[in-house]
Amino acid sequence: MSRIVLCPNVTRDAGLSCTLEVRRMLTERGHEVLVSPVYGTAAELDTVPLEQAAKGASLLVSLGGDGTILHLAPRIMTYNVPLVGVNLGHMGFLTELDGSTVHRLADAAEGRFEIVPRMMLDVEIVRGGRRIFSDAAINEALISGIVQNVRLTALGDGERILAFSGDGIIVCSPTGSTAYSMSAGGPLVEPAAENIILTPICAHMLAARSFVLTSERVVTVCPQDLGPDKRCILSVDGRGMTDLQNGDRVVVKKSGYKLLMAHLGLKSFYETAFEKLGERE
Repeated sequence: MSRIVLCPNVTRDAGLSCTLEVRRMLTERGHEVLVSPVYGTAAELDTVPLEQAAKGASLLVSLGGDGTILHLAPRIMTYNVPLVGVNLGHMGFLTELDGSTVHRLADAAEGRFEIVPRMMLDVEIVRGGRRIFSDAAINEALISGIVQNVRLTALGDGERILAFSGDGIIVCSPTGSTAYSMSAGGPLVEPAAENIILTPICAHMLAARSFVLTSERVVTVCPQDLGPDKRCILSVDGRGMTDLQNGDRVVVKKSGYKLLMAHLGLKSFYETAFEKLGERE
């Protein structure tokens, strides 16, 4: 018997109908099924805190959208438990299944999947020689001006890569290359690859282009010329905003942890990319 943890986004799974159906299906097959809501509460169900449920689990199931997986990633990365997503949202780029294929969770519960490790990023703010903020990203760290453009310098292992004025810069993983970075003109990178991608946003400089770096590079982004009327913020995978100050250093590097995604072989990365982002003949 396997322990399966269902992580529903209560705002996406109306009435928890999908969660209840999946729980019934897996319980009938002899699995232990725990429910750990990601957003909201599920008063009608017995729930278990995620950190407790993930210990000893064989599979985590995200029931929501891409945002649900982004929220889960830093919370589960230390448990080395595979995650499979069921799309109940809009884009669903990170999810493996949807309403029409949710029955394939029976296969996943039996371990019939390939594990695809996804590189994660450690992000921190260093101020006055002290680390005042830290987080982990599966997609990106965004350093952005608020309303006005900002002056930024990006370094790789202490060597200058880019210095420009613009709306901001995205430091992303291969998984994040299909998100904001792509919209800003960055390259698509296979999610199983290990690279750090720098993508400037609306740079006032013709030569400002995306850079694809080795995963071992330590990237530092330094904002300049900030003041009461010029703000710059850091946002990690869209989870809130932290104001930056002159002299701050945003340090981004490859994490020692990876997000383990369960791939059932329904679609390749290329098929998903064309389906979600464009058309293919």
